[in-house]
Amino acid sequence: MKKILVTGGAGFIGSNFINHILKNRDDYFIVNLDKLTYAGNLENLKESENNPNYVFVKGDIQNNELVNYIFEKYQIKYVINFAAESHVDRSILGAEVFYRTNVIGTNVLLEAAKRFEVERFLQISTDEVYGSLGPTGLFTESTPISPNSPYSSSKAAADLMVQAYHHTYGMPTLITRCSNNYGPYQFPEKLIPLMIINSINNKKLPVYGDGLNVRDWIYVIDHNRAVELVLEKGKIGEVYNIGASNEMKNIEIVKLILKHLNKSEDLIEYVKDRPGHDRRYAIDSSKIQNELGWKPQFSFESAIQYTIDWYLNNRQWWERIISGDYIKYYNEQYLNRK
Repeated sequence: MKKILVTGGAGFIGSNFINHILKNRDDYFIVNLDKLTYAGNLENLKESENNPNYVFVKGDIQNNELVNYIFEKYQIKYVINFAAESHVDRSILGAEVFYRTNVIGTNVLLEAAKRFEVERFLQISTDEVYGSLGPTGLFTESTPISPNSPYSSSKAAADLMVQAYHHTYGMPTLITRCSNNYGPYQFPEKLIPLMIINSINNKKLPVYGDGLNVRDWIYVIDHNRAVELVLEKGKIGEVYNIGASNEMKNIEIVKLILKHLNKSEDLIEYVKDRPGHDRRYAIDSSKIQNELGWKPQFSFESAIQYTIDWYLNNRQWWERIISGDYIKYYNEQYLNRK
């Protein structure tokens, strides 16, 4: 039984990972440590919350005493660090919480992992640490780190620290850097769910600048399959890029959503561009494909339609988020049980 600490497991990618793993494996015991900030939602984990191989702990990865307690109590031997403040716009408005969570929090986890001699520490990073690409080329694992936002700089700092712990202390660390994710349970501030929900509600769809910024999109389950594989078979000390070779301009995504929902493009509203907005990201994932045998299973066309339909069919989930009622779920499910 692999005893794994998953941090940030109530967020979009982390909750999808936990649900995916517990549905398909019975040799993983997962402790989910999540602070339940605005983007953490335990309703994402309803299908897993009664699994005997799952435990939820509410807390902050910056809390050294709590983190050490978890490692000792549950005999943690694996760490997957999904926990992060992750929204670029929020980092531009206020950066301090990004450095506290993404840098100091990662340091607390690394120190505990070193003390308790974990077998593998997997840092979940982002392609944004590489900066911006021109009209051609792809990010590879050897692309120099050149972050352009407070968010991406905090993730780059964490990556460098993880690598330093490997080189200095011989810690068994791994890093994955993934392209933009989409799928169920994504918080409505991100591009795809925001555009879907606004379209459903016949609200304006705010598009930054000229809408021609390019992102490389991957379905969240394909990402999570890659994370599982890197944890199991990745070479210690290595970085693995994860991407599905789905480059799309932002405006193309918006128009595709409108078309699927039979809405007018008149809903599109171009707004002032984000400061320092990176023009293009694109991932070369040949390393993980060649070395570990991973490849994406979902086409963009099928997965984006499934994602749109999921938001159509789970209106209550996102309406509770928009109203703030989702926060009550923790109190109802956990505090009232005590």
